[in-house]
Amino acid sequence: MPNYYKKLIVEPGSKVKLREIDPDYHGKHESHKEAAATIQKNLEKLDQLQYLMYAEKKHSLLIVLQGLDAGGKDGVVRHVIAGMNPAACRVVGFKQPTAEELEHDFLWRIHPHVPANGEVAIFNRSHYEDVLVVRVHKLVPKEVWSPRYEQINRFERLLASENNTTILKFFLYISKEEQLARFKQRLDDPLRQWKISDSDYKEREYWDGYIEAFEDVLNKTSTEYAPWFVIPANHKWFRNLAVSQIIRRTLKNMNMKLPPPTVDLAEIRKQYHTAAAEEQKS
Repeated sequence: MPNYYKKLIVEPGSKVKLREIDPDYHGKHESHKEAAATIQKNLEKLDQLQYLMYAEKKHSLLIVLQGLDAGGKDGVVRHVIAGMNPAACRVVGFKQPTAEELEHDFLWRIHPHVPANGEVAIFNRSHYEDVLVVRVHKLVPKEVWSPRYEQINRFERLLASENNTTILKFFLYISKEEQLARFKQRLDDPLRQWKISDSDYKEREYWDGYIEAFEDVLNKTSTEYAPWFVIPANHKWFRNLAVSQIIRRTLKNMNMKLPPPTVDLAEIRKQYHTAAAEEQKS
């Protein structure tokens, strides 16, 4: 099994050119059928590892999902994250800021949603919108959005160092042709038509601007404590395979253990046997 963590990570200080990455890449597997068993094993292991995190309450995990429209952010949530225990797993979607949020710094609306010890939080879009859509659509001048890369790095460093939060950031990379094909699927499928937006085709006019903006994000904010991964996502099954493997590896490397019981088990067993004996008498 290829090590997708090492293959797909954006090494800090590197210079990513997305045109040099093949969004059709699918590793050694040729089809979903071939990869299905491995994906299932990953998901089963994720469930076990998240249980350890929830019980131990010494670690937390923040997963950031970014990508162009139809890149598969919802698909990752549905097919990779859905197997986790919702008692300790939250998905947060960041839409256009509200009037109140705009009255504060751009990170103000983000901080309340970061995971506590024992939790997993998934950001479906995130604080990176403020150096992506804001930049591409010139919603604020460059002198406002340009310093945000370092502000984001400091924010993520704070989470990693003070909160013991592990951060994984996934850029789901599809081709322009694949995006158009997925838009067509939405048009043709009544179950997906609700996802159609007036901006879908309009935003395609800004494709090159978004690619340039994403490259700057990858190059300026992939750090040792909060790395980016470029996930070739033209094949949805490979997207799920790679993301699940990277999350699984990350959780496993935390070396988590179940905490010891907080009660006297011998005394609890004695109470159980007493209660069971009384139940038999009645």
